[in-house]
Amino acid sequence: MFSDEFKELAKHKIEHNSKRTVSVLGWTVGSIFIGLAVGLFSTVFGLSMSFVIKTREAHPWFIYFLPVGAILITFIYKIILKVKDSGTNTVIAAIQSDEPLPFRLAPLIFVATLITHLFGGSAGREGAALQMGGAIGNGIGRAFRLNSTDKKTMIMCGMSAAFSALFGTPMAAAIFSMEVISVGIMHYAALVPCVISSLVARAVAAHFGLSAEEFIISGMPKFSIKTAAIICLFAVLCGLVSMLFCVVMHTYEDFLADKLKNPYIKGLIGGCSVLVLTLIVGSQTYNSTGSAIIESCFTGAAIGLQFFLLKILFTTLTLSCGYKGGEIVPTLFIGATFGAAMGPILGMSPSLMAAVGMGALFCGVTNCPISSLLICFELFGYEPMPYFLLAVAFSYWVSGYSGLYKSQKIIYSKYRSNYIDKHVH
Repeated sequence: MFSDEFKELAKHKIEHNSKRTVSVLGWTVGSIFIGLAVGLFSTVFGLSMSFVIKTREAHPWFIYFLPVGAILITFIYKIILKVKDSGTNTVIAAIQSDEPLPFRLAPLIFVATLITHLFGGSAGREGAALQMGGAIGNGIGRAFRLNSTDKKTMIMCGMSAAFSALFGTPMAAAIFSMEVISVGIMHYAALVPCVISSLVARAVAAHFGLSAEEFIISGMPKFSIKTAAIICLFAVLCGLVSMLFCVVMHTYEDFLADKLKNPYIKGLIGGCSVLVLTLIVGSQTYNSTGSAIIESCFTGAAIGLQFFLLKILFTTLTLSCGYKGGEIVPTLFIGATFGAAMGPILGMSPSLMAAVGMGALFCGVTNCPISSLLICFELFGYEPMPYFLLAVAFSYWVSGYSGLYKSQKIIYSKYRSNYIDKHVH
């Protein structure tokens, strides 16, 4: 009798291990496929972005077509998508629930983001990458008839792959897609697939010449009680700035949604607003990604406090009126310029403070401390680790329950081990 029971248990164990092996192999192959597909798509997008930005810089008069661009994007989305688009929130909602994520979102956000940057809208590219990667991952999941849970993992793989390919930070990209969905918990079942997709996509992008971001910090002081205290103070300020950015973005979006029901009028007013503000400023410093300004924060250029404030204003006007892109690069712009401006005031290296500001702002608006640390390590190296650790921790703490993505949920409180399950605001 015991022999029969033992044989039955052994049989079940063999079957279980066999299914697990098939599952592991399946996910490995699937995540490699996602990495290749999304990596290629994102590489084409990244190279196209570089071409479009250089074209606009060579022809500054393109800026006068800003209102036309907003109306054109609105028209394309209404004709082709035919459902309400909420940007990256759409992808997050698709993972949290069974909200639809149309495959056609990928080419749409591709084209719309290029139009945005061609005419000088102030936006990023990684937010668009998250939407493209998520849509492609979901589309592949549907093609293979995966169940709802597995499709969500495919969406996260796609997000990781696109982020990694464009930004060149595979560690942060692998974790970010799992961490951004629900603050306080992580979907560890997606860890291996997301890691594989992230690394494969970065390899594809590197092969085709899409280089990774790299910044050099100069004049870094020795870590001490004094410098630690300064960083903590600065991180608190970064947390407040991240709240300011989120509040301004959401307040203006809600205002336009309430006052302007016609999306074409909203696009026209928004495009004209960005154009007028550009003409008042007298330069296109705050249009498009602003990557050149971020780089200048590490080369000793004079940066004033008006830089981060104006970038908040430009990005808010751009993304609230129908233009497409993302908020991540503008966030890094805000953090870098705020840090570079505050460095001399606080008696610290401007380049170090720019790096710390980028990490702290990224954490404050995304509520993703682990991803923020990893992105700092990949962009700036491990030597400033104590500064990044303090800055990310304090920014996460101070920024409260604000965030760029309204679909993001705070599952556990930031201050106590309490289950709260509420959306960010």
